[in-house]
Amino acid sequence: MKVIVQPSEVYSILKQLGDQLLQKHPQFENTVLIGIQQGGAVVSSFLHNIIASTLTSSEVLHGQLDITFYRDDVRNKIVTPDKMNLPFSIEGKTVILVDDVLFTGRTIKAALDALLDYGRPERVELCVLIDRHEHRQFPIQPDYSGKKISTLRSEKIKLMSTENGDPQVILINQ
Repeated sequence: MKVIVQPSEVYSILKQLGDQLLQKHPQFENTVLIGIQQGGAVVSSFLHNIIASTLTSSEVLHGQLDITFYRDDVRNKIVTPDKMNLPFSIEGKTVILVDDVLFTGRTIKAALDALLDYGRPERVELCVLIDRHEHRQFPIQPDYSGKKISTLRSEKIKLMSTENGDPQVILINQ
């Protein structure tokens, strides 16, 4: 395992993403943040805190989406569902779907399928911390991307916490 993005840079990227989201959605009216479990939920929590601390006039709705049973590889292994928390309607809203790493696009496709079971959003935008752009299997591109990282297909990238709880990005060779 090798640290490829230090905590200080992760915080800087998160701040940039938060600024981009606020630039496009200044009051976050009719806009919600939804993090894909597990890593996307962590990233969306950080973004929620950044955005909510900037906006004092409105509430920023934030939820977590479990896509366990929407994945196309769910039949290949026994899985335990993650926490699902969507305590608001997404009907007619702009949903900012958040994930930690965009790789093949399969996770995002599953998340879109899951979202549609909860309503019909006006629009869905994708925000990712890390974009592994050269390995797409679906025509999915982020609207907001923190950092593009080139990797081998066999490598894995994970968002992990340091002993202090700070986020860092790890490269794992397979």
